Amino acid sequence: MPGIAEHERQQEVLRLLEGTGRVSVPELAERLGVSVVTVRKDLDALERRRILRRVRGGAVAVRGADEGAFEMRVRYRVPEKQAIARAAAELVNDGDAIVLDCSTTCYHLAREIRDRGGLIVVTNGLRAAEVLSESDATVVMPGGTLRRSSWSLVGDIGEAFSGRGRVARGFFGVRSLSPELGLMELSAEETEAKRMLVSLCHEVYGLFDSSKVGRFALHPFVGSEHVTGLITDADASDELVGRWREVGVPVRRAAVSAEGAT
Repeated sequence: MPGIAEHERQQEVLRLLEGTGRVSVPELAERLGVSVVTVRKDLDALERRRILRRVRGGAVAVRGADEGAFEMRVRYRVPEKQAIARAAAELVNDGDAIVLDCSTTCYHLAREIRDRGGLIVVTNGLRAAEVLSESDATVVMPGGTLRRSSWSLVGDIGEAFSGRGRVARGFFGVRSLSPELGLMELSAEETEAKRMLVSLCHEVYGLFDSSKVGRFALHPFVGSEHVTGLITDADASDELVGRWREVGVPVRRAAVSAEGAT
């Protein structure tokens, strides 16, 4: 891979980390066709974004308390997330005003709705905003502080929307969820941002692949009584669907298409 660009080098590093959990500087230099100095700069840049941890001679994947870097999460369960995004896109019509959070599933949803006309999209997700910049959507982003690991804006972002009315519906990824506590996150910063975005929405939809069920999370950002519906993949259990139905929340299970499974 002689002379490949910085972004492509870093994506290759992430791909290798995903497979092995560890990379070494000499092996990367040989594989990428660049100097060890260039490799060290790439690893340092990725560490600053909390995507990996530098160790002597190389780097290892981060296995910390955070929910994980966007670049790593967006690679997981892609067919399931795409199926969920396609199902959610059916709820978005031309001219709608909606909210998308910074989750990887909402990133896929942004890709699905690029052809809608006249959308107004409020999002704190930089990657979703980047996708929608290729459409005619009006993209509204709050102020705040850049959180590099999730490519999101967090902090005191509510002031930007005070007194400006509400939008039709919002779509939110989750770290975990339960009928008792609602939709939850691990990061306190992401939780506060999502609570603000939820407050803008008439309808709230939770989007999650079935691996999220039963995971550990700390902070609810919306209670079950305020959730309009949930969209997950076909592997979600009948028990999950039944528990949420008991609290009045319908769950749609989206099947992975043959194309998406390849």
